Amino acid sequence: MRKGTVYRGPSDGNAIALTFDDGPSPIWTPKILDELKALDVKATFFVLGKHAEQYPEILKRMAAEGHEIENHTYDHHVLIYYKESELETELGKTDEIVKNITGKKTRYFRPPKAWLTAREKRKVNAMGYRVVLWSLNSKDWVTFDDKYIVKFLMMNVRPGDLILFHDSGGVFGTEGGNREETVLTVQKLVPKLQAKGYRFVTVSELLGDS
Repeated sequence: MRKGTVYRGPSDGNAIALTFDDGPSPIWTPKILDELKALDVKATFFVLGKHAEQYPEILKRMAAEGHEIENHTYDHHVLIYYKESELETELGKTDEIVKNITGKKTRYFRPPKAWLTAREKRKVNAMGYRVVLWSLNSKDWVTFDDKYIVKFLMMNVRPGDLILFHDSGGVFGTEGGNREETVLTVQKLVPKLQAKGYRFVTVSELLGDS
């Protein structure tokens, strides 16, 4: 699954990246953005094109507040065995939506469920994308409470980690859901990690692409 992808950054520093999938959500993404703003922390959001279309003002806020907005397909279909033309449509349509809203193209791609064949990875790379997964999964979609998630992450975090969260959906889909535990986790986790000397960067900063 990880072959031919990026799933962590350099481990010789103290930088880590918070990443959020499946949004934006009209309820939860603004709450997460509020927490990030209060903490003066930047993150990377892998958005779905269909959600970006519905909530363009949230994408504008993300961009205005210095967060990165990247590609998570248009509607979260697993891409295994997609035709190349279908793959181009899923990524291209989302990229066009993000560009029209924010003025910036996407350059990182995170496949739904991290499922992508070698052939599809080659196609995605040929389209100019780097495939970005994660090294540490918060498992916030499994309805764990924030205390458990914070404890788990504090025990396992290392420099260079890409940490996976979700700002929309739940166990059974990408719509709706309850991301209250994610909001609380961000609120509690960031100060704890900063106290240990970690600093929070975007994916491009972590990978040295900025």
